Amino acid sequence: MDQQKKTYYISVGAGEILSVPNASPWEFKIEANDDEITRLREIFDSSQDNSIDDFLRAHVPFVEYSHDPTNDQHDQNLYRIYSMIHELGDQEAKQHIESMGILDGFKSE
Repeated sequence: MDQQKKTYYISVGAGEILSVPNASPWEFKIEANDDEITRLREIFDSSQDNSIDDFLRAHVPFVEYSHDPTNDQHDQNLYRIYSMIHELGDQEAKQHIESMGILDGFKSE
């Protein structure tokens, strides 16, 4: 059974998925069903957990930033978020993400 899609408003920086446009600032408008929103929420939650790991790593001076797996996880989460927004977003969202170039040449390791 196909789930009905609803309109959501996404703020990537804040990690917010809003059901009304005037609740908070947002950057992208998408149409998604409950399963898709659950997946997007899980990625945002993973990014939040990763941010805590980044904070803790920042206090360990001998771990180099460029050799830290939490940075790779952060990049993968951002790619997944923008990829979903591109897939589910309105034309303006798709064009904006394409203009950012974030989906070009991403290497998943």
